[in-house]
Amino acid sequence: MAINYSSTRGGEKNVTASQAILQGLAKDGGLFMPDRIPELDCSLEKLSHMTYQEVAYEVMKLFLTDFTEDELKSCISRAYDSKFDTEEIAPLVKADGAYYLELFHGSTIAFKDMALSILPHLMTVSAKKNNVDNTIVILTATSGDTGKAAMAGFAGVDGTKIIVFYPKDGVSRVQELQMLTQKGENTSVVGISGNFDDAQSGVKKIFGDTAFEKELAARGYQLSSANSINIGRLVPQIVYYVYAYVKLLENGEIADGEQINVTVPTGNFGNILAAYFAKQMGLPIAKLICASNDNKVLYDFFRTGVYDRRREFILTSSPSMDILISSNLERLIYLSAGSDPERTKKLMEELSKDGSYTVSEDMRERMTDFAGGFATQEENAEEIRRLYKNTGYLIDTHTGVASCVYRKYVRDTKDQTKTVIASTASPYKFSRSVMEAVSGNVEGKGEFELIEELEKASGVPVPAAIEEIRNAEIRHHRQCAPDEMEKVVSDILK
Repeated sequence: MAINYSSTRGGEKNVTASQAILQGLAKDGGLFMPDRIPELDCSLEKLSHMTYQEVAYEVMKLFLTDFTEDELKSCISRAYDSKFDTEEIAPLVKADGAYYLELFHGSTIAFKDMALSILPHLMTVSAKKNNVDNTIVILTATSGDTGKAAMAGFAGVDGTKIIVFYPKDGVSRVQELQMLTQKGENTSVVGISGNFDDAQSGVKKIFGDTAFEKELAARGYQLSSANSINIGRLVPQIVYYVYAYVKLLENGEIADGEQINVTVPTGNFGNILAAYFAKQMGLPIAKLICASNDNKVLYDFFRTGVYDRRREFILTSSPSMDILISSNLERLIYLSAGSDPERTKKLMEELSKDGSYTVSEDMRERMTDFAGGFATQEENAEEIRRLYKNTGYLIDTHTGVASCVYRKYVRDTKDQTKTVIASTASPYKFSRSVMEAVSGNVEGKGEFELIEELEKASGVPVPAAIEEIRNAEIRHHRQCAPDEMEKVVSDILK
């Protein structure tokens, strides 16, 4: 059965998957949602004998119903290939009683590769299906990882340009170098004098400017997004939760139908929302444990029902989670409101106008699948150190937050359900913070000196993504204030 997509705010209805992917954001500022969440139509036992690519097809075909089998399989095979350094694409590592789902084996060593390796292929197929002749301009805000992964995916792709905005002082040095050294004539990177929320709000504002949209169309351009607001980002993320479950099943770690918990370090809410979609499709997931850092807006929301971004923005050692406006939460709000766009729109308007909103009791009752937790900077560092000392397994600062929150959850609830922890980045991406947690001695040491120490500590070879930037030329130099973003886009496209 065909699945169509509508805006969470009611302004657009019944668009196809390819149209939703091309647009990225709905014209009314809402996010595209499927008219229903389909059920898996292949048994878990059968899925357990499949490769990652085969599981991806079985999941994605249910959402992207206007793609032919050949189109979708071609996108999948081109995405999940030798650019990943492990054959399983997303391996599971058992450490200290939990299962760490390593989502960082792609070309930019972060989980964003899992979806952004396939999005350019989905988008170019979508453009052909809809007879789009304009150059597609991918406009993206990043808290550190999306930008590089999106550029790596779109670099050199005909008929596209990509412009990435990032907070100049809000990412790790490795993250910044990965972006600033990106090759490709169709790539542009801009550092803004603000935080990620400023970058994300600026991008959304540009999408909402109809006069600017018309001006670009006259020049042969149309905007789209590679952020997780794009349904073409969200659907591929569902795959790895299904894959993790069926690999546990294949390996005899769980019985068919046995429930697991999933813990996800959470910023923009897309990664954990994908796990929620997997649960709605029939995957036996009990609790979705939403792990926050010191910017614990989501923890407070699940505890109180009040979403309040009016608070201090804290820069932490897990910068991809330094977010106060979790865009994808709007999709959960929509589902919890009984797929009522009017209720959703009202709450989003309150957030924009007042900086906060409160959900009703009936909506909170529909969110009981989620449990929230947070870890401070000190707790995060201690968890990285503890896990390494006890097992020799080294994790990054985002996975450290998730691991710490998981331990707290078990301590407080006594819930012994087997748990998958989403490991979202290689420790090499945050070598300074990781080595400071492990050894405490990083003063005066350069980034690449610490990377060499990390290699000795972990026994894991330095990834190609790190070697690439060691002596790479800085190619992007643009900077601007948040209120200059639209002008910068216009200038780049001249």
